[in-house]
Amino acid sequence: MTSTSPAVRAPLGAVADPVRLLRSWRPGEGSWFSGPQGALLTRGTRTRLPSGDADAVLRHLRGLRGGPTLAVGALPFDPTAPAHLVVPEHVERADPLGAVLVAGPGGAPVSGTAHAVPAPAVYEKMVAEALARMETGALDKVVLARALEVVADGPVDPVPMLRELARRDPRSYLFAVDLPADRPGAARTLLGASPELLLSRRGTTVTANPLAGSAARSSDPDEDRRRGEELLASAKDRHEHALVVADVVERLRPVVDDLEVPDGPCLVRTPTLWHLSTTVRAPATDPDASALHLAQALHPTPAVCGVPRPAAHAAITEIEPFDRGFYTGAVGWTDARGDGEWVMALRCGEVQGDRVRLWAGAGIVPASRPADELAETAVKLRTLLDALGLDEG
Repeated sequence: MTSTSPAVRAPLGAVADPVRLLRSWRPGEGSWFSGPQGALLTRGTRTRLPSGDADAVLRHLRGLRGGPTLAVGALPFDPTAPAHLVVPEHVERADPLGAVLVAGPGGAPVSGTAHAVPAPAVYEKMVAEALARMETGALDKVVLARALEVVADGPVDPVPMLRELARRDPRSYLFAVDLPADRPGAARTLLGASPELLLSRRGTTVTANPLAGSAARSSDPDEDRRRGEELLASAKDRHEHALVVADVVERLRPVVDDLEVPDGPCLVRTPTLWHLSTTVRAPATDPDASALHLAQALHPTPAVCGVPRPAAHAAITEIEPFDRGFYTGAVGWTDARGDGEWVMALRCGEVQGDRVRLWAGAGIVPASRPADELAETAVKLRTLLDALGLDEG
Protein backbone atom coordinates (compact mmCIF):
# COMPACT_ATOMS: atom_id res chain seq x y z
CA MET A 1 0.00 0.00 0.00
CA THR A 2 1.37 3.42 -0.90
CA SER A 3 2.07 5.56 2.17
CA THR A 4 0.32 8.87 2.54
CA SER A 5 1.92 12.23 3.11
CA PRO A 6 2.31 13.83 6.57
CA ALA A 7 -0.15 16.54 5.50
CA VAL A 8 -2.88 13.92 5.16
CA ARG A 9 -1.99 12.18 8.42
CA ALA A 10 -2.31 15.40 10.42
CA PRO A 11 -5.69 15.72 12.18
CA LEU A 12 -8.06 18.62 11.67
CA GLY A 13 -6.23 20.50 14.41
CA ALA A 14 -5.36 24.09 15.23
CA VAL A 15 -3.25 24.83 12.16
CA ALA A 16 -5.01 28.13 11.42
CA ASP A 17 -7.48 30.47 13.06
CA PRO A 18 -10.93 29.36 11.82
CA VAL A 19 -12.40 32.87 11.62
CA ARG A 20 -9.41 34.14 9.64
CA LEU A 21 -9.75 31.15 7.38
CA LEU A 22 -13.46 31.80 6.86
CA ARG A 23 -12.80 35.43 5.98
CA SER A 24 -10.21 34.44 3.37
CA TRP A 25 -12.55 32.25 1.29
CA ARG A 26 -13.37 33.64 -2.16
CA PRO A 27 -15.61 32.09 -4.86
CA GLY A 28 -13.77 30.65 -7.82
CA GLU A 29 -10.58 30.15 -5.80
CA GLY A 30 -11.44 27.07 -3.76
CA SER A 31 -13.89 25.49 -1.35
CA TRP A 32 -14.82 25.88 2.32
CA PHE A 33 -16.05 23.13 4.62
CA SER A 34 -16.57 23.31 8.39
CA GLY A 35 -18.39 21.43 11.11
CA PRO A 36 -18.11 20.31 14.73
CA GLN A 37 -14.80 18.51 14.00
CA GLY A 38 -13.00 21.40 12.33
CA ALA A 39 -12.69 23.64 9.29
CA LEU A 40 -11.01 23.19 5.93
CA LEU A 41 -10.22 25.68 3.16
CA THR A 42 -8.87 24.60 -0.22
CA ARG A 43 -7.29 26.70 -2.93
CA GLY A 44 -6.64 25.95 -6.57
CA THR A 45 -7.16 22.77 -8.56
CA ARG A 46 -4.31 20.31 -8.95
CA THR A 47 -6.45 17.63 -10.59
CA ARG A 48 -10.07 17.38 -11.67
CA LEU A 49 -11.03 13.78 -10.97
CA PRO A 50 -12.84 12.41 -14.03
CA SER A 51 -14.78 9.81 -12.05
CA GLY A 52 -16.71 9.82 -8.81
CA ASP A 53 -15.99 6.10 -8.37
CA ALA A 54 -14.80 5.77 -4.77
CA ASP A 55 -12.25 3.03 -5.46
CA ALA A 56 -10.73 4.99 -8.35
CA VAL A 57 -10.58 8.16 -6.23
CA LEU A 58 -8.81 6.31 -3.39
CA ARG A 59 -6.28 4.76 -5.80
CA HIS A 60 -5.59 8.18 -7.32
CA LEU A 61 -5.04 9.80 -3.93
CA ARG A 62 -2.73 7.03 -2.75
CA GLY A 63 -0.64 7.39 -5.89
CA LEU A 64 0.03 11.12 -5.45
CA ARG A 65 3.45 12.40 -4.44
CA GLY A 66 3.78 15.77 -2.72
CA GLY A 67 1.05 18.25 -1.97
CA PRO A 68 -2.39 17.47 -0.55
CA THR A 69 -3.64 13.91 -0.98
CA LEU A 70 -7.26 14.85 -0.51
CA ALA A 71 -10.33 15.16 -2.75
CA VAL A 72 -13.06 17.70 -2.10
CA GLY A 73 -16.31 18.47 -3.88
CA ALA A 74 -19.94 17.52 -4.35
CA LEU A 75 -22.04 14.49 -5.27
CA PRO A 76 -25.31 15.04 -7.17
CA PHE A 77 -28.70 13.83 -5.96
CA ASP A 78 -28.87 11.38 -8.87
CA PRO A 79 -26.12 8.78 -8.24
CA THR A 80 -25.83 8.16 -11.99
CA ALA A 81 -25.02 11.83 -12.73
CA PRO A 82 -21.39 13.09 -12.76
CA ALA A 83 -19.83 14.02 -9.44
CA HIS A 84 -17.62 17.10 -9.07
CA LEU A 85 -14.40 16.17 -7.25
CA VAL A 86 -11.02 17.90 -7.33
CA VAL A 87 -7.61 17.49 -5.72
CA PRO A 88 -6.71 21.01 -4.55
CA GLU A 89 -3.30 22.63 -4.76
CA HIS A 90 -3.39 23.87 -1.16
CA VAL A 91 -5.30 22.93 2.00
CA GLU A 92 -5.52 24.82 5.27
CA ARG A 93 -7.18 23.38 8.38
CA ALA A 94 -8.45 24.87 11.61
CA ASP A 95 -10.36 24.09 14.77
CA PRO A 96 -14.18 24.35 14.73
CA LEU A 97 -15.67 27.82 14.45
CA GLY A 98 -17.17 27.42 17.92
CA ALA A 99 -20.44 28.40 19.52
CA VAL A 100 -20.10 32.15 19.01
CA LEU A 101 -18.74 33.76 15.89
CA VAL A 102 -18.25 37.37 14.91
CA ALA A 103 -17.72 37.04 11.19
CA GLY A 104 -17.52 40.72 10.36
CA PRO A 105 -20.12 42.94 8.71
CA GLY A 106 -22.40 41.29 6.17
CA GLY A 107 -23.17 42.64 2.74
CA ALA A 108 -26.11 44.76 1.77
CA PRO A 109 -29.41 42.91 1.27
CA VAL A 110 -29.84 41.58 -2.25
CA SER A 111 -32.26 43.57 -4.36
CA GLY A 112 -34.20 41.64 -6.96
CA THR A 113 -37.16 39.38 -7.60
CA ALA A 114 -37.89 35.84 -6.42
CA HIS A 115 -39.97 33.38 -8.44
CA ALA A 116 -41.27 30.16 -6.86
CA VAL A 117 -40.80 26.95 -8.87
CA PRO A 118 -43.41 25.59 -8.71
CA ALA A 119 -45.95 28.08 -7.34
CA PRO A 120 -47.02 27.27 -3.74
CA ALA A 121 -50.45 26.01 -4.83
CA VAL A 122 -48.83 23.69 -7.35
CA TYR A 123 -46.50 22.33 -4.67
CA GLU A 124 -49.53 21.41 -2.58
CA LYS A 125 -50.89 19.54 -5.60
CA MET A 126 -47.55 17.71 -5.87
CA VAL A 127 -47.91 16.57 -2.27
CA ALA A 128 -51.49 15.44 -2.97
CA GLU A 129 -50.22 13.42 -5.95
CA ALA A 130 -47.64 11.71 -3.74
CA LEU A 131 -50.31 10.91 -1.13
CA ALA A 132 -52.48 9.38 -3.86
CA ARG A 133 -49.60 7.10 -4.86
CA MET A 134 -49.18 6.07 -1.23
CA GLU A 135 -52.82 4.98 -1.10
CA THR A 136 -52.03 2.40 -3.81
CA GLY A 137 -49.15 1.01 -1.73
CA ALA A 138 -46.50 2.12 -4.22
CA LEU A 139 -44.75 4.42 -1.73
CA ASP A 140 -44.12 4.61 2.01
CA LYS A 141 -42.36 7.97 1.87
CA VAL A 142 -41.14 10.46 -0.73
CA VAL A 143 -39.32 13.78 -0.35
CA LEU A 144 -40.60 16.55 -2.61
CA ALA A 145 -38.66 19.76 -3.16
CA ARG A 146 -39.42 23.21 -4.46
CA ALA A 147 -37.15 26.08 -5.44
CA LEU A 148 -36.95 29.86 -5.46
CA GLU A 149 -35.31 31.47 -8.48
CA VAL A 150 -33.85 34.85 -7.53
CA VAL A 151 -32.86 37.34 -10.22
CA ALA A 152 -30.87 40.13 -8.58
CA ASP A 153 -30.34 43.65 -9.84
CA GLY A 154 -26.61 42.95 -10.10
CA PRO A 155 -24.01 40.23 -9.40
CA VAL A 156 -24.58 38.43 -6.09
CA ASP A 157 -21.54 38.08 -3.84
CA PRO A 158 -21.62 34.74 -1.97
CA VAL A 159 -18.92 35.86 0.50
CA PRO A 160 -21.26 37.80 2.84
CA MET A 161 -23.83 35.01 2.44
CA LEU A 162 -21.41 32.41 3.81
CA ARG A 163 -20.33 34.72 6.62
CA GLU A 164 -23.94 35.41 7.58
CA LEU A 165 -24.72 31.69 7.62
CA ALA A 166 -21.71 31.20 9.88
CA ARG A 167 -22.76 34.03 12.18
CA ARG A 168 -26.25 32.59 12.58
CA ASP A 169 -25.22 28.98 13.14
CA PRO A 170 -21.44 28.38 13.38
CA ARG A 171 -21.98 24.84 14.69
CA SER A 172 -23.76 23.67 11.53
CA TYR A 173 -22.00 22.08 8.58
CA LEU A 174 -21.08 25.14 6.50
CA PHE A 175 -19.94 24.68 2.93
CA ALA A 176 -19.10 26.68 -0.17
CA VAL A 177 -18.03 24.52 -3.10
CA ASP A 178 -16.89 25.75 -6.50
CA LEU A 179 -18.80 24.04 -9.32
CA PRO A 180 -18.05 24.06 -13.05
CA ALA A 181 -19.43 27.31 -14.50
CA ASP A 182 -22.26 26.93 -17.00
CA ARG A 183 -22.03 30.59 -18.04
CA PRO A 184 -18.78 32.34 -19.04
CA GLY A 185 -17.28 34.90 -16.70
CA ALA A 186 -19.17 34.01 -13.51
CA ALA A 187 -18.06 31.67 -10.73
CA ARG A 188 -20.67 29.07 -9.78
CA THR A 189 -20.92 28.27 -6.08
CA LEU A 190 -22.97 25.81 -4.06
CA LEU A 191 -23.19 27.07 -0.49
CA GLY A 192 -25.28 26.36 2.56
CA ALA A 193 -25.58 25.46 6.24
CA SER A 194 -26.60 21.82 6.49
CA PRO A 195 -27.79 20.26 9.75
CA GLU A 196 -27.19 16.69 8.60
CA LEU A 197 -24.10 14.51 8.52
CA LEU A 198 -24.43 11.81 5.87
CA LEU A 199 -21.30 9.94 6.94
CA SER A 200 -17.86 10.48 8.40
CA ARG A 201 -14.90 8.21 8.82
CA ARG A 202 -12.18 9.24 11.26
CA GLY A 203 -9.52 6.73 12.15
CA THR A 204 -11.30 3.69 13.55
CA THR A 205 -14.83 5.12 13.66
CA VAL A 206 -17.60 5.43 11.08
CA THR A 207 -20.51 7.72 11.99
CA ALA A 208 -23.83 8.49 10.28
CA ASN A 209 -26.39 10.91 11.68
CA PRO A 210 -29.71 10.76 9.79
CA LEU A 211 -32.31 13.44 10.48
CA ALA A 212 -35.99 13.14 9.59
CA GLY A 213 -39.04 14.74 11.16
CA SER A 214 -38.97 18.46 11.90
CA ALA A 215 -40.89 21.28 13.54
CA ALA A 216 -40.52 25.06 13.37
CA ARG A 217 -38.80 26.78 16.30
CA SER A 218 -40.47 29.59 18.29
CA SER A 219 -38.97 32.75 19.77
CA ASP A 220 -40.96 32.11 22.96
CA PRO A 221 -38.92 29.67 25.14
CA ASP A 222 -41.93 27.86 26.56
CA GLU A 223 -43.60 27.47 23.17
CA ASP A 224 -40.29 26.43 21.61
CA ARG A 225 -39.83 23.71 24.22
CA ARG A 226 -43.41 22.55 23.72
CA ARG A 227 -42.87 22.22 19.96
CA GLY A 228 -39.74 20.14 20.51
CA GLU A 229 -41.51 17.82 22.94
CA GLU A 230 -44.47 17.52 20.59
CA LEU A 231 -42.15 16.54 17.73
CA LEU A 232 -40.44 13.90 19.85
CA ALA A 233 -43.85 12.41 20.72
CA SER A 234 -45.31 12.66 17.18
CA ALA A 235 -46.24 9.23 15.77
CA LYS A 236 -46.16 10.62 12.21
CA ASP A 237 -42.66 12.08 12.57
CA ARG A 238 -41.25 9.11 14.47
CA HIS A 239 -42.54 6.82 11.69
CA GLU A 240 -40.86 8.99 9.05
CA HIS A 241 -37.65 8.99 11.08
CA ALA A 242 -37.71 5.21 11.62
CA LEU A 243 -37.92 4.64 7.84
CA VAL A 244 -34.73 6.64 7.35
CA VAL A 245 -32.78 4.98 10.18
CA ALA A 246 -33.80 1.48 9.03
CA ASP A 247 -32.55 2.21 5.51
CA VAL A 248 -29.22 3.63 6.77
CA VAL A 249 -28.67 0.54 8.96
CA GLU A 250 -29.57 -1.84 6.11
CA ARG A 251 -27.13 -0.17 3.71
CA LEU A 252 -24.25 0.05 6.21
CA ARG A 253 -24.43 -3.53 7.52
CA PRO A 254 -22.77 -5.10 4.42
CA VAL A 255 -19.78 -2.71 4.61
CA VAL A 256 -19.16 -2.27 8.38
CA ASP A 257 -19.31 -4.50 11.46
CA ASP A 258 -20.91 -4.12 14.89
CA LEU A 259 -23.28 -1.24 14.19
CA GLU A 260 -24.29 0.71 17.29
CA VAL A 261 -27.89 1.91 16.86
CA PRO A 262 -29.78 3.79 19.63
CA ASP A 263 -33.27 2.61 20.57
CA GLY A 264 -34.94 5.86 19.50
CA PRO A 265 -34.31 9.38 18.25
CA CYS A 266 -33.31 12.46 20.18
CA LEU A 267 -33.92 16.15 19.46
CA VAL A 268 -31.45 18.48 17.77
CA ARG A 269 -32.08 22.09 16.85
CA THR A 270 -31.01 24.70 14.34
CA PRO A 271 -31.95 28.39 14.55
CA THR A 272 -35.18 27.69 12.64
CA LEU A 273 -36.11 24.03 13.19
CA TRP A 274 -36.23 21.10 15.62
CA HIS A 275 -35.20 17.76 14.10
CA LEU A 276 -35.41 14.13 15.15
CA SER A 277 -31.88 12.71 15.12
CA THR A 278 -30.24 9.30 15.47
CA THR A 279 -26.47 8.78 15.52
CA VAL A 280 -25.27 5.41 14.18
CA ARG A 281 -21.66 4.30 14.77
CA ALA A 282 -19.47 1.39 13.77
CA PRO A 283 -15.76 0.49 13.81
CA ALA A 284 -13.90 1.15 10.58
CA THR A 285 -12.24 -2.19 9.88
CA ASP A 286 -11.69 -2.10 6.10
CA PRO A 287 -8.98 0.39 5.04
CA ASP A 288 -10.35 0.43 1.49
CA ALA A 289 -13.89 1.38 2.59
CA SER A 290 -13.26 5.13 2.38
CA ALA A 291 -15.61 7.82 3.61
CA LEU A 292 -16.59 8.44 -0.02
CA HIS A 293 -17.26 4.71 -0.58
CA LEU A 294 -19.49 4.54 2.52
CA ALA A 295 -21.28 7.80 1.71
CA GLN A 296 -22.12 6.50 -1.76
CA ALA A 297 -23.44 3.26 -0.22
CA LEU A 298 -25.96 5.36 1.74
CA HIS A 299 -26.85 8.02 -0.82
CA PRO A 300 -29.57 8.98 -1.46
CA THR A 301 -31.09 8.15 1.92
CA PRO A 302 -34.84 8.27 2.60
CA ALA A 303 -34.19 11.64 4.25
CA VAL A 304 -33.83 13.17 0.77
CA CYS A 305 -35.42 10.54 -1.49
CA GLY A 306 -37.93 8.12 0.03
CA VAL A 307 -38.96 4.51 0.60
CA PRO A 308 -38.76 2.27 -1.38
CA ARG A 309 -35.89 4.12 -2.99
CA PRO A 310 -36.51 3.14 -6.66
CA ALA A 311 -40.20 4.06 -6.49
CA ALA A 312 -39.47 7.29 -4.60
CA HIS A 313 -36.76 8.31 -7.08
CA ALA A 314 -39.14 7.66 -9.96
CA ALA A 315 -41.87 9.73 -8.27
CA ILE A 316 -39.46 12.63 -7.75
CA THR A 317 -38.44 12.52 -11.41
CA GLU A 318 -42.07 12.51 -12.54
CA ILE A 319 -43.53 15.04 -10.06
CA GLU A 320 -40.83 17.67 -9.49
CA PRO A 321 -40.55 20.30 -12.27
CA PHE A 322 -36.74 20.57 -12.22
CA ASP A 323 -33.49 18.64 -12.03
CA ARG A 324 -32.15 18.88 -8.47
CA GLY A 325 -28.52 18.83 -9.58
CA PHE A 326 -26.37 18.90 -6.44
CA TYR A 327 -29.25 19.82 -4.10
CA THR A 328 -29.88 16.86 -1.73
CA GLY A 329 -26.60 15.40 -2.91
CA ALA A 330 -23.59 15.51 -0.61
CA VAL A 331 -20.61 17.81 -0.08
CA GLY A 332 -17.37 17.08 1.70
CA TRP A 333 -13.94 15.52 1.42
CA THR A 334 -12.02 12.26 1.58
CA ASP A 335 -8.28 11.58 1.90
CA ALA A 336 -5.78 8.87 1.03
CA ARG A 337 -6.28 7.08 4.36
CA GLY A 338 -10.00 6.80 3.63
CA ASP A 339 -10.93 9.34 6.28
CA GLY A 340 -13.37 12.08 5.39
CA GLU A 341 -16.69 13.76 6.01
CA TRP A 342 -19.76 14.06 3.77
CA VAL A 343 -22.87 16.05 4.66
CA MET A 344 -26.24 16.37 2.98
CA ALA A 345 -26.53 19.34 0.63
CA LEU A 346 -29.48 20.88 2.47
CA ARG A 347 -30.39 24.48 3.42
CA CYS A 348 -28.38 25.49 0.40
CA GLY A 349 -28.39 27.57 -2.74
CA GLU A 350 -26.47 27.94 -5.96
CA VAL A 351 -25.06 31.35 -6.88
CA GLN A 352 -23.82 32.39 -10.29
CA GLY A 353 -23.66 35.98 -11.48
CA ASP A 354 -26.98 37.71 -10.79
CA ARG A 355 -28.88 34.40 -10.35
CA VAL A 356 -29.49 32.47 -7.15
CA ARG A 357 -31.47 29.26 -6.85
CA LEU A 358 -32.61 28.17 -3.38
CA TRP A 359 -34.20 24.83 -2.51
CA ALA A 360 -36.21 23.25 0.28
CA GLY A 361 -38.01 19.94 0.60
CA ALA A 362 -40.31 18.00 2.90
CA GLY A 363 -40.75 14.33 3.63
CA ILE A 364 -44.21 13.11 2.63
CA VAL A 365 -45.73 10.13 4.47
CA PRO A 366 -49.38 8.95 4.57
CA ALA A 367 -50.20 11.23 7.53
CA SER A 368 -48.87 14.35 5.74
CA ARG A 369 -51.06 17.32 4.83
CA PRO A 370 -50.20 19.45 1.78
CA ALA A 371 -50.51 22.80 3.57
CA ASP A 372 -48.27 21.63 6.42
CA GLU A 373 -45.57 20.40 4.05
CA LEU A 374 -45.62 23.70 2.15
CA ALA A 375 -45.21 25.55 5.46
CA GLU A 376 -42.25 23.33 6.36
CA THR A 377 -40.47 24.20 3.12
CA ALA A 378 -41.07 27.89 3.79
CA VAL A 379 -39.34 27.60 7.18
CA LYS A 380 -36.40 25.78 5.61
CA LEU A 381 -36.04 28.42 2.89
CA ARG A 382 -35.63 31.09 5.56
CA THR A 383 -32.04 30.00 6.25
CA LEU A 384 -30.81 31.16 2.85
CA LEU A 385 -33.34 33.96 2.39
CA ASP A 386 -32.13 35.55 5.62
CA ALA A 387 -28.53 35.29 4.41
CA LEU A 388 -29.59 37.13 1.24
CA GLY A 389 -31.74 39.66 3.10
CA LEU A 390 -34.79 38.61 1.04
CA ASP A 391 -38.39 37.62 1.69
CA GLU A 392 -39.99 34.77 -0.27
CA GLY A 393 -42.57 37.16 -1.63
